[in-house]
Amino acid sequence: MLDPPPEVREIARTLEQAGFEAWCVGGAVRDALLSLPHLDWDLATSATPPQVKRAFRRTVPVGEQFGTIGVLDRNGRLHEVTTFRRDVQTDGRHAVVEFGASLDEDLARRDFTINAIAYSPRLDELRDPFHGRDDLSRGVIRAVGTARERMVEDRLRALRALRFAGRFGFRIEPATWSAIAESAPFLPRLSRERVKQELEKTMEQVAQPSRALALWRTAGALRTLLPVLDAQPDYILRAADHIATPDATGSEGRKRRRTLLRLATLFVGVAHADATRALRDLRFSNRDIEWLSTLAVQASALRPALQAMLVDSGMPDDRVLRRWAADCGRLRLADTLRVALATLSADGAPGDGAPGDVRRAGAREASDDAPGETLHAGRSVRGRALYRRALRLAFRDPVEIADLVVDGEDLMREGGVARGPALGAALRRLRDLVVEDPARNSRADLLALARSWSVSDEGGR
Repeated sequence: MLDPPPEVREIARTLEQAGFEAWCVGGAVRDALLSLPHLDWDLATSATPPQVKRAFRRTVPVGEQFGTIGVLDRNGRLHEVTTFRRDVQTDGRHAVVEFGASLDEDLARRDFTINAIAYSPRLDELRDPFHGRDDLSRGVIRAVGTARERMVEDRLRALRALRFAGRFGFRIEPATWSAIAESAPFLPRLSRERVKQELEKTMEQVAQPSRALALWRTAGALRTLLPVLDAQPDYILRAADHIATPDATGSEGRKRRRTLLRLATLFVGVAHADATRALRDLRFSNRDIEWLSTLAVQASALRPALQAMLVDSGMPDDRVLRRWAADCGRLRLADTLRVALATLSADGAPGDGAPGDVRRAGAREASDDAPGETLHAGRSVRGRALYRRALRLAFRDPVEIADLVVDGEDLMREGGVARGPALGAALRRLRDLVVEDPARNSRADLLALARSWSVSDEGGR
């Protein structure tokens, strides 16, 4: 029926040979039933954590107090193996669990019916006590048991439901939707790290994040958790739809960069200080905060010129494109253009989707080589042409101080420029000149200019 990888079957077989039950559970089973690829296969077992550790040579105590042991397969991939358990106490964020439960009891504590399906590789059997397969076929997000109780047990489930609805294009069953909306005032009790993780997962997994974000807004989750985004116009929340979903099989660095690009679109138009404050509150790293907030500000600054070019069909000249590269930085220019073009694409694209009734729809995605692919009609062609031309100039022509044929030592030794603020000002001034005209990037010309400025400055004192 399903086909877990050989390494997963081997883990299940090892547990069963030791006398324990072993079932594949969670997202991998759900995604396999939807014919979607999934790399992380986890298992549930009747073995206790100490028994799991004794059964395997290489383990990691991922969350032993909650029954989870990480088992490393022969390729070094970690699989979470969790003891059957039941909740005995919850506070909306954490649960106290006890072991000794049955598989059905373990499935009963899960969030949604589509995630409460188990599969036995040995028996080739599905255990589906809450009819999750039916909900998968109908395209429904439904809480296991009483929806309100599930949300009270763990408030993060509200955000997970919105992500699943957006990712799969499913509608949310009415009782589950009501429980989600009731949860909104309590969501600030979640740790900021968990909110950050959900936002990142939305950008990583959902082809059209706007579908999930529209549900966040309608349910009240944006207002209580991220008011700076709740105040954003609808088209900004659609902009991430126009940057391709991170490739699950790509490198971690590439996936992370694409996720951050999508996140940056959300903050276009937000003041740098407000974006920084919101990102810091979500516990992003200092490096990511600086990158995201600066990229959003730079994209905001480029939007008017890009929009004018796309509307009027006028291509900016090389000097303008070099100035963009100088202002953004050569290595940031591509990302800045992608984010700005994505917001322009979204501004011209109609919104759709409704709370509790998100339909399946595929997003046309922009590739690295063709950002803004969803710009309408001839704008797409002009946007791609502009992007490629701007990058070609940025990497061919001098646009940064480091590209000058002279450096600070040259200016002090032969240009008569004093060390200190005047030296930095002279370098920036020379950079601006060669951005306007790369032909002026010659040693003799630049030193002559520096000497003339030094003489002028001395005469003015």
